Amino acid sequence: MPSSITILLLLAALAANLPFVTTKVAGFVRVANKHFGWQALELAVLFGLMGGLARLLEAREMPVHEQHWQFYVTTLALFLVAAFPGFVYRYFWRKPG
Repeated sequence: MPSSITILLLLAALAANLPFVTTKVAGFVRVANKHFGWQALELAVLFGLMGGLARLLEAREMPVHEQHWQFYVTTLALFLVAAFPGFVYRYFWRKPG
């Protein structure tokens, strides 16, 4: 497996867990209570950024293949599976407060 793919997968796993680990929105803006809506919005933005990075890396290696909705639904499901450890840490494992 090329190193760019390995780095992309590790970066995507980190990005998927980032909204649940930090208490700031987008890593910069502090809010009183970061609820699930903010985390879902961050997750969607990070999913888009990872998709853009993957498309950029693919374009550097070969012609970009056309994708349909099934591809995006599958990659979203995999991104959510990668976010599961952060979700468990935030809502089940960590003590409130």
